[in-house]
Parts: sequence; structure tokens; C-alpha cells
Amino acid sequence: MDWFDLFKALILGFVEGMTEFAPVSSTGHLIIVDDMWLKSQEFLGKYPANTFKIVIQLGSILAVVVVFWKRLFSLVGLYKIEGQQVSSSFNLLHVIIGMMPAVVFGFAFKDLIDDHLFSVETVIYALIAGSILMIIADKFGPKTPTVNSLDDISYFQALKIGFVQCLSLWSGFSRSGATISGGVLFGLNHRVAADFTFIMAVPIMFGASLVSAMKNWDTLSMDYLSFYIVGFVSAFVFALISIRFFLKLISRIKLMPFAIYRLVLAAVLAIIVFL
Repeated sequence: MDWFDLFKALILGFVEGMTEFAPVSSTGHLIIVDDMWLKSQEFLGKYPANTFKIVIQLGSILAVVVVFWKRLFSLVGLYKIEGQQVSSSFNLLHVIIGMMPAVVFGFAFKDLIDDHLFSVETVIYALIAGSILMIIADKFGPKTPTVNSLDDISYFQALKIGFVQCLSLWSGFSRSGATISGGVLFGLNHRVAADFTFIMAVPIMFGASLVSAMKNWDTLSMDYLSFYIVGFVSAFVFALISIRFFLKLISRIKLMPFAIYRLVLAAVLAIIVFL
């Protein structure tokens, strides 16, 4: 690995970290930066490149754990949130209920998704569709949210948000875009919807990364260790910055600016692909 290769790892970690949890689609950005520009697959090889994407995603997951460690630890009984009432507080069952629809649909339609929803063209359509959902959430969601704390989320609301999250199985739709939009439509304020989205991301992303890692285990090589380390650290640092910035921003600007940005990104991709 030379210095320029490590710089590529830094850039890819930056793209992953800055876009994984914002409702803008990390897939769309990685397609532009990696598949169309840096082309990591050409100098790493197909399978090590796939492994690298798992590694940087784990860096992003670690950033969520750092930001939400109190809530995450409270879910498994390792920390007590001050003022929580056990009978009504946000708990692990909310997360499991929210995850289940996407897990079931993901396993049931895995081959269909892999065969038809991972092309650049389908990502463009997903960017547009996700933007429309975000605009609908901002325009037609309740003017006065009924849920202003994680501890106010009902199990039924978690389930409904989980079904909306299934849209993110369409690569480019954005998991955070789908779940935050669903949360807003079902009565959560934007900040609570974002908090629930990020907390739910930890087991979902870790599980998906674990499955991918097992599939690509034989491709791990010490030859690429420095590349993996730089990408992991870069993704962690920039995801940490992105999450903290986004959580401060979302209550003020809501989803509309991100929807507009996604439409611009879709237009850029369309120009690159179709012209």
C-alpha cells in the first residue's frame, strides 16, 4: 500500500462516515466516489473491496455506540437512565419490533433485491422515491408531534416505522431517510425519529456486517491491513462528527433540504450514467 492508496481509504471512510446516517444515501455517494472515481475494486480486487466496505461500516457503527452508549447500555440492563419508568420506558422490545419487518422482508426477498436493486439506475430511482417520501413527511406529518421523547414511543409506532424501513432494502433509498420519515408521519418529532433510527441502526448494521464478513472471511489479507485500518478510523471519526452535527440540525431544518440534495444527486448520477 502506498500513500496514495491510503489517501483513497481516508476518502472512502470520509464518504461512509458522513453519509451513512444522514438521509442522503451512502450507497449513492459511494457509487459516485468509488465505483465511478477511485475504483477501489480495481487495485484491491473484488472480494477485498467488499471486505473493506464492511470494515468502514463497522467504524460508523462504533460512532453510534459512542454517541448513544447510555441508551444502548440501558437496553441490556447495564445502565439506568435517570427518571425512566420501567413500565413505560423505551426498551429492547421497541428495537426488536422496529427491526423485524426489514429482517423478515430482507431474508424473504434477498435474491430479488441482490439481482434487481443494486444497479446505478435503480439507485437513481431510489434517491428520487426517498426524496418524495421525505417531502411528504415534512408537508403532511402532524403539525404538533405527539412523541417528544424516546420513552413516549409505543410498540405499535415502532412496528409501523419498521415497515417503512423496509423501503431501505431498495439500495439508495436510505435507511435513515425511510425511518425518520416514517417516524415523523406517525407522530414523532424529528429529533426523536432520528434518535430511534440511529439506535435501531446498531443491531441492524452490525448483523448485516457480520453476515457479510462471514461470506468474505476467506478474502481477509494482511496485505490490506493498513488500508482497512485507515478506512475504519476515518469512517469512525467522520461518522462521529456527522451524527452529532445532524442531531443538532434535524430539529431546525427538518427533512426538506436533504430531499432537495438527494434530487440534485439523482440528477448528477443520471447525467453521468445516461449521457
